[in-house]
Amino acid sequence: MTDCLFLGPESGGELADDCQVHWLREDGECLRLGLVECAEQLQGRAIVLVLPVEAVSAFLVELPTAKDRWVRQALPFAVEEMLAEDVELFHLALGKQQSDQRYRVVAVRRGLLAGWLARMRELDLEVAAVHVDADMLPLDAGGQALLLGERGLLGGNCELRMAFAAEQWDEMQGMEPQWTLLESSAPYQLLAAGRADATDLAQGEFARRTDNQAWAIWRPAAILLGIGLFLHLSFNLFQALYYERQADHFAQSSLELYKKLFPEDRRIINLKAQFAEHLKAGSQSSGGFISLMETASAAMAKDKGSISVAQIDYSQNRGDLALQVKAGDFAEVEKLRQRLVDSGLAVQLGSANREEDGVSARVILGGAQ
Repeated sequence: MTDCLFLGPESGGELADDCQVHWLREDGECLRLGLVECAEQLQGRAIVLVLPVEAVSAFLVELPTAKDRWVRQALPFAVEEMLAEDVELFHLALGKQQSDQRYRVVAVRRGLLAGWLARMRELDLEVAAVHVDADMLPLDAGGQALLLGERGLLGGNCELRMAFAAEQWDEMQGMEPQWTLLESSAPYQLLAAGRADATDLAQGEFARRTDNQAWAIWRPAAILLGIGLFLHLSFNLFQALYYERQADHFAQSSLELYKKLFPEDRRIINLKAQFAEHLKAGSQSSGGFISLMETASAAMAKDKGSISVAQIDYSQNRGDLALQVKAGDFAEVEKLRQRLVDSGLAVQLGSANREEDGVSARVILGGAQ
């Protein structure tokens, strides 16, 4: 059983430190002591807060629907005529549907309940549920009455929920409906036993924040974060696969170019190292690939873009560099040949063809004269 904290009818909007409460402990013992002293002994444990019926209004109402969402929407309109003040000022707690299809409703001023719950939090007390003392009377046949010292409660299986002065009990016995007085040496234990059938006011904005409810609040953000993380990881994976395929493509292109430049190399183990070795050898030889390319580039640069190279073939065995060039006419090709000769190279002109946009010729540099 959860510890129950019963507030008295004298409890005001602000619960003072020495406000007297009845504390029904989970072991069944009931103590009457000050609020702060009680909180110190509870040491932050969860409690059931029980309000005096004098602080609430309770009644049965008919609602036009049984669907929970629509019931909540219709509730303020169903009870506004039963309240002396604006319905917006009240927190409306919806109870169980009765045998006559009406619903139990408990109304309490929103500011009053919010203040009491805030005070419980200040005292490090977690409120697990909120009930009304008269609403906790047993639901036996007919109305039930219970005396708590100088104060009495009316409730049970009837519409009425109220308190009365205990000294008036004798006068009430002849009134309708008939009330059954519950004789008990432990009245607070009797009330606690009726919690299961009582209306819990911890609803809506005052609902207890459980772990599941907290997760429900953060779940949309967590879903969006998860989607964002999934998209980010997917993009990174796609990017990695794309660059891996590009690297494979470039590696294959480099290998094909190497084979064209150095067809005599049948065994390729380390493309980078072998290519560097050829470049080193070419740079050290006046007739090597690098030297021929440098001379050809310098000669062609003087044409200011009028001659372009369509294809390059180098033969290490013959030591020649063949350029397939395109020019505007044969005169430009002849000028290029002359500049290459002036650079000290052996130059041969191979096949030359006229095309729609100029001429195409094969110029061979170096090699055997």
